[in-house]
Amino acid sequence: MTEARPTYKRVLLKISGEALMGDQSFGLHPPTVQRIAREVQSVHELGVEIAMVIGGGNIFRGLSGSAQGMERSTADYMGMLATVMNALAMQSALEQLGIYVRVQTAIPMDQVCEPYIRRRAVRHLEKKRVVIFAAGTGNPYFTTDTAATLRANEMHCEAIFKGTKVDGVYDKDPKKFPDAKRYDEVSYDEVLQKHLGVMDASAIALARDNSLPIIVFSLDEPGGFRGILAGQGTYTIVRE
Repeated sequence: MTEARPTYKRVLLKISGEALMGDQSFGLHPPTVQRIAREVQSVHELGVEIAMVIGGGNIFRGLSGSAQGMERSTADYMGMLATVMNALAMQSALEQLGIYVRVQTAIPMDQVCEPYIRRRAVRHLEKKRVVIFAAGTGNPYFTTDTAATLRANEMHCEAIFKGTKVDGVYDKDPKKFPDAKRYDEVSYDEVLQKHLGVMDASAIALARDNSLPIIVFSLDEPGGFRGILAGQGTYTIVRE
């Protein structure tokens, strides 16, 4: 029996920096990074073109820095550098699995990775390389959620896959409220009106304006990423 063809040909996977911490309270947990890399590998083997954006909250979060009195732009730039560190860690883990990877950053640092050039990134994807976009949009006051939505639109991705700790979007925190209800499908406007916390408001608005679906799933579920692309598994889709 042949496996079902994947639903999407080109996707962007957005994960938080905290997803790379494992059970630690800070930094990178190499076995966790390797586990996520294997999830990406399993989807890559289906022939899907994959772009990635990884947050930096496991190392430094700009908002919390500015909350402690640091100048906001400086704090945000420090957060962007944290995302570069995470991107390089993921690049290393994927390359150990035999996958060709390119890291492109919105802040040029030529000795470490490529600068972000849209046409070059598209070409990498066409050649089945995984492209990891780091340093957010390169601008303070924008989150990596917004960067992920921006890059997904620029790359003409068919969907954003947001890997989280839970298997979809709930009306309230399922870890605190046992009666929390999971949505199978929810509209962009509902996410904004009910403050459902899928992504920040500017990212949701950008996805809505370009009719880009957002699929929220659990990154802790082994095989979850691949399963959804094959039309199985539990997730929430955000669309019109």
